[in-house]
Amino acid sequence: MEEWAVEHAPDTFFLWNVRPTVIFGRNQDMEAEVNVPYCLEHGIEMYRRKSGGGCVYADEGNLMISFITSQSDVNKAFDEYLSRLADALRSMGLDAVRTEHNDVLVGGRKVSGNACYATKTGCIVHGTLLYDVDFGEMERAITPSKEKLDSKGIKSVRQRVTNLKDCGLLFDFEVLKSKLIDYFCKDMQFLSNPDMDEVLKIEQTYLDENFIKYGRRN
Repeated sequence: MEEWAVEHAPDTFFLWNVRPTVIFGRNQDMEAEVNVPYCLEHGIEMYRRKSGGGCVYADEGNLMISFITSQSDVNKAFDEYLSRLADALRSMGLDAVRTEHNDVLVGGRKVSGNACYATKTGCIVHGTLLYDVDFGEMERAITPSKEKLDSKGIKSVRQRVTNLKDCGLLFDFEVLKSKLIDYFCKDMQFLSNPDMDEVLKIEQTYLDENFIKYGRRN
């Protein structure tokens, strides 16, 4: 949907959810970042995205955000999106700040990680917003290297992140989504059946087994 939008409907914003899923960056080593046996045993899906950045775990308690812009400069695209997301969260009473690592923190802990994928027509900025994610499953599904954790002076993934529901947010998941849509959007666009056919063709590039495992397609 993001790739279709950056070509046909730039300057759009949408939200989505996934079942328990690990999503890793285009250049990451799947075996090094993901506990593959655990994910296979527990039905956690595994996908590679075409943007860079680190490995993330998402479930129904996580809000996936897609910000599609005709802005071709990656840094400017990040700056616009992250500034607006932090401002939106502050308008909800949270002490949200953006970081130079393209994260958003609340109370000093990460609630949103983001990545960007540039195309000839614009940029796809996408990321997570943790509302009520199962951090136990996150730790079991993601296996960052000991060196990565040691370099940040932390013992586990869980020490770095927090859920918005534990940050004093005064409303539920559905209201959060509505408030973000109201903040970012002025109107709506509906896709036709031919549009969806194009989206489904693009989807196949993400389902290619070689792309998932190695970042390249047959």
